[in-house]
Amino acid sequence: MEGDNGITEEERKVVQEFSYLLEKSKQLFNGLRDLPQYGHKQWQSYFCRTFDVYTKLWKFQQQHRITLDTHYGLKRWQIGEVASKIGQLYYHYYLRTSETNYLIESFSFYSAIRARAYYSKVNKEKGPELMVKKLRYYARLIVVCLLLRKMDLIRELIKELSRHIDEYVSLFDTSDKMEWSLVLGEINAFIEADNQVIVVDKDNKQMILSHRLSRDVLPPLEKGCPVYISLQEALIIGNCQEQVKFSELTLDMYRMLQTIEREPDPDLNQSETIIPDSQENSQKVGKRENPHKYLLYKPTFGQFYTFMGTAFKELPPNAALLLYMSADGSSGCDKPQDYGAYDYGGIATNNRKEGNDQRSNNKPSGNLKEMHCVHPGDIYPFTRKPLFLIVDSPNSHVFKGIPNLFGQPVIVLMSPVQLPLAIQERCYVKGNLFTLFLSDPVMAFCSICDITDVTADVWSKCQKVMAKVANDSANLLCKSRGIDHVYMQFYGDEYLRLLILRYIFCYATLRYHRGFKDESFYPQSHPDLRGNDIMENALLHKHVLELASILDVRPVFLEVGETD
Repeated sequence: MEGDNGITEEERKVVQEFSYLLEKSKQLFNGLRDLPQYGHKQWQSYFCRTFDVYTKLWKFQQQHRITLDTHYGLKRWQIGEVASKIGQLYYHYYLRTSETNYLIESFSFYSAIRARAYYSKVNKEKGPELMVKKLRYYARLIVVCLLLRKMDLIRELIKELSRHIDEYVSLFDTSDKMEWSLVLGEINAFIEADNQVIVVDKDNKQMILSHRLSRDVLPPLEKGCPVYISLQEALIIGNCQEQVKFSELTLDMYRMLQTIEREPDPDLNQSETIIPDSQENSQKVGKRENPHKYLLYKPTFGQFYTFMGTAFKELPPNAALLLYMSADGSSGCDKPQDYGAYDYGGIATNNRKEGNDQRSNNKPSGNLKEMHCVHPGDIYPFTRKPLFLIVDSPNSHVFKGIPNLFGQPVIVLMSPVQLPLAIQERCYVKGNLFTLFLSDPVMAFCSICDITDVTADVWSKCQKVMAKVANDSANLLCKSRGIDHVYMQFYGDEYLRLLILRYIFCYATLRYHRGFKDESFYPQSHPDLRGNDIMENALLHKHVLELASILDVRPVFLEVGETD
């Protein structure tokens, strides 16, 4: 039966139900902002409720599109908004769980918006709000594509975003037009800086390189080798002032994020959307193969301690916490007061100067320390559980004396405190060398040899040598009598094993490079791996020379038996 306005009772119910679901979805989505970013228990039920409503909303608009077009006035940009919110949900769910298949789901919804041109007519609206939503959508899609290494698509998206920014600026006289130009500049700078080495195939087309963990980059555990500890939690912190960043993600953070993730599941059926409707289902889909990660860009000390404390609290038995810090150094007191763990500075996680002007007359300025700085002593409480610490900073060496106070395994891998001037200047833009060795050792090798492009055939040969390096380093590590047992306690975890083996290769490469002549140019570890039969082993030296020969840079390195 039709009413006076030509709408049936059934159609009115469709409109009412859609309006209810739309409003409910907005409320739940906005509520996500109030959830704490740390911890991964209390947010689970809220996320699932939000997913549930958005799933119903998405299916409902598909089933009743004609009715909604006619009697609700549903516009294509509104459908795009729903799809964009679902894409954001999946992206943030990926950040919470570290499960890359949710990242793929985010991409599928974002790419559908572009393929179906949901935002194509927003420039005809009166205000700038919808154009801003369109620009934000592009920025989010580019972040997801970066994490999935869809570099060819990113280049297309950058061109489209640039065109839309120009259109936005020409249509609306707004105060944020400069901000969008800066966003575009950040994206371009990030992409350019990440291209340390260009690998081209036989058709001269650039290959897309992945830094995620795959079967061919890591030697398996020997049969009977015990697994004592697995990596479950990771904090990735970035605050290098000169380093390019995009969307609160520095190059170093971006590289380390991928290094401790597996490649996405290639067998995932993208036609069947994963709905994390329960904790059990989420774990079944992801299998928790990736450690849970927190990404902290320029955290205050309070934020660092909160996130670190939460990760520590939620660490299960026989599990390890990884703390990775890529940041500028913060010097210690002018006159050390014999406080040990706090005298010699640490890592500046944030450069705010709050409180520095509140010096009392009886407090010498030489004792004033940076507020947002992680000192070695700040780490001590967290050594009550297994801790794997990576410090990439000019002040990294202050962490080499962390004591074993609680009998739990602790490893610290520290970057060189100095680099040759030419290398150092490149790192300001291209990311830190130590992190590059941990994420892509062949690319780092090329970088210190000033190699900017190679063929796919040469790259493949280099990867085969790296496989031999990893295998031989693993054998040396497992059979060495002089090595501290703490390394074997972490060795059973594949991510930590990979980081240890790449650290060994980093040391060997820099040790035999003629341009790295000072001890300060080499990475350090705690417990110290030097002084045994691993770090300067002739077999690893030969592999370094083999790699150099393939890349035609052998004269750059010392020959076996040659001294500096």
